[in-house]
Amino acid sequence: MKRINLTYILQFIFMLLSALLMGFALSYSQIGSLKYTFSTVTETYVGMYLITSLILFLVYLGFYAIFNRFFYSTALFYVFFGIYAIANRLKVMYRTEPVLPSDLIFLKSFKELVSMVSSKIIIIMVIVLGIIIFSSILLEKFFGKKMLHMKWWLRIVLMIIPVITIGSFYSANDESSVVTNILNKAGRSEFTPNLMWETNSNGPLITFLSNIHVKVMDKPDGYNEAKIDSIVKKYKNVATEINKSRPNNDVNKQTLIFVLSESFADPTRVPNVKLNQDPIPNVRQIMKNNTSGMMLSSGYGGGTANMEYMSFTGLAFNQFSKSLQTPYVQLVQNQKNPENITNQFENKNAIHPYIGNFYNRSSVYNRFGFQTFRNTDSTGSLALHYTDPEDGSQYISDASAYKDVTWQVNQVKQGQFISLVTMQNHMPYYNNYQGNNFKASGSGVGKNAKQVANFAKGLNLTDEATQSFLDELNKINKPITVVFYGDHLPGIYDGNSMRKYNVSEHETEYFIYSNKYAIDHNMGTTKLNGNAAITDPNGFIPLTYQQMKEKVTPFYALLTKIQEDAPAMAKSTVGNSESLYVNKKSGKKISYKDLTASQKELLNDYKLIQYDLTAGKGYSNKLDFTK
Repeated sequence: MKRINLTYILQFIFMLLSALLMGFALSYSQIGSLKYTFSTVTETYVGMYLITSLILFLVYLGFYAIFNRFFYSTALFYVFFGIYAIANRLKVMYRTEPVLPSDLIFLKSFKELVSMVSSKIIIIMVIVLGIIIFSSILLEKFFGKKMLHMKWWLRIVLMIIPVITIGSFYSANDESSVVTNILNKAGRSEFTPNLMWETNSNGPLITFLSNIHVKVMDKPDGYNEAKIDSIVKKYKNVATEINKSRPNNDVNKQTLIFVLSESFADPTRVPNVKLNQDPIPNVRQIMKNNTSGMMLSSGYGGGTANMEYMSFTGLAFNQFSKSLQTPYVQLVQNQKNPENITNQFENKNAIHPYIGNFYNRSSVYNRFGFQTFRNTDSTGSLALHYTDPEDGSQYISDASAYKDVTWQVNQVKQGQFISLVTMQNHMPYYNNYQGNNFKASGSGVGKNAKQVANFAKGLNLTDEATQSFLDELNKINKPITVVFYGDHLPGIYDGNSMRKYNVSEHETEYFIYSNKYAIDHNMGTTKLNGNAAITDPNGFIPLTYQQMKEKVTPFYALLTKIQEDAPAMAKSTVGNSESLYVNKKSGKKISYKDLTASQKELLNDYKLIQYDLTAGKGYSNKLDFTK
């Protein structure tokens, strides 16, 4: 009897030590340094580490209760949280942010998600997981009968406890909740301006659970119907002034194309990176002769849909709460009539040469009012017409994607809005392009010189295809304007410090181009003067309307003032502020406190309207602010 009890005690000790070990592993997956991880869990944030370990222990017990087999539950515990730790480490490395509940949407596209991970990592994971599973089967076979087998009532209790514990985190952001009080007493870090810093302190599990319940935006001070009414009146007057010099009042007579070029960002502009030749000579020339500049991105290595959301809506990602990490997944799904540029067009069509449910695009595009969405999942009359990849690439080429856009342009006699999100230059960058003569060097590439060279070759192919695409549009006798932009840098410059190069590593190239017919018929221009050198995705709408010489709505008048007078803005992952502000003239980072009084007032108007359109009462909609 004593021997059996000792076995049970040893089981309990093993489970407790496993929870502590996995808690350490999760913290390491976030911090990436054994030294600082050890310091965090033993000195600075011991309480958060112990709470993380307690949750892991309760989940371990829950697994045990489900199987009632010690070695099977142990295998599941290590496999499940091992995969979580690896996923979190990869996301931190490539995107500088932890795994969040909104990322679970990608499990619907698991096959495609795995294809973006290095085959070496997958092979190692499969081998390690295989060893764990095989070992658990053998151990259960030879020693399982000696382990504790629980009675049914105890199993039910142990299954319920972790469910209640995890469910309690729904109120983790409620100041008066029990779980908030417990976390605060345990030393929870609430460094609101920076999610990464907060997660480094609290651990990825606590951050994940604390973001189960999403708060769209904090209610701005002074938000009420009267205040929104005054803002609406103000920008109706601004719109009237702007429209005096705009000759065109029907955007449906024009074709507007948004091209989000996956990861398009000039490597030669990245600090400490050198290439043996220019990868984008055509785009460089296009930018020289047309409206162009740098776009301040809210992502690094990922976050495509967030830049897409901002370009469509004109709303700033950095003004949302930190728990809202993916508006497509967490916000748009719950909106009835979300404000976006397609509302201005009678015909609107989307093209994405990849699966349609990444970031819930199929559902989101439907909410946005797109009439067609061509992707690799669509069939019949909605199928993509061109699907050839480049030699050595796993994705459909940009050349093929542009052909589909040109086809769509010719399907509508009048104007239309077309969105293209490309895939050719998406990670991973292990392509075997034919005739790749690019070579990368410099401390900024770290260990990824080969990947940077492959990426540069992909950009070069995009460069050639983009020039051919614009040449084709110039042959079409109707006004067409193209907004071309890279969504973020690829996450391959691991030799650079994000803290040191925060601005430059969040800037991508963009240009706005009007075809010959548009310019000849006073529906487009070549190069805009003013604050176009640096923008953000939410600045594309006002810049494009100015390029097309189109009259603006009161909302677009507000966006125009933001584009002209406010700094470029983005979500920040480093530093002591949630927002990264960049002076549009100097290109340097600027703090909010250094803004002028008029800039602060303008940003306050912007924030109030954004809250009203997304989380508030929608007062502005009743006043035709967006029409």
